[in-house]
Parts: sequence; C-alpha cells; structure tokens
Amino acid sequence: MDFRRVKDYFSWLYYQYQIISCCAVLEPWERSMFNTILLTIFAMVVYTAYVFIPIHIRLAWEFFSKICGYHSTISN
Repeated sequence: MDFRRVKDYFSWLYYQYQIISCCAVLEPWERSMFNTILLTIFAMVVYTAYVFIPIHIRLAWEFFSKICGYHSTISN
C-alpha cells in the first residue's frame, strides 16, 4: 500500500473525528484539553475492561458449570 494513501486516509479519519466531535470550532488549547480528557477516559475504560472482564467471565463460567454439572479441573 502506498504511504501517501495511508497518510491521506488517516488525515481524513482525523478530519471526520473533528467534525463529528465539533473540535474544529475549538481553539487549539481547548482542543488539546478535550482530546486529553477523551483519551484519558478511553484509557480508563480499556484498562477497566482488561482487568475486570476476565474475572466476570471466570465467575460466569464457574456459575454455569455448576448448574450444568460440569466440574472444572482449573484450580484457583
């Protein structure tokens, strides 16, 4: 793939992000604050999902395996 086309595509995606989130009308310092807060919230959601979803899946597996009568050999 051509590097120029990839760069243009990412520029287009960033432009779409600015239009959808109304960042295009913000001043540069407001835009950086908005992007920082949005990135922080996104990072917190990803981290929380990384930490807690496996625990919930394991607990659900244990619950449903007890209901179905399947005994797991996985030790805690």
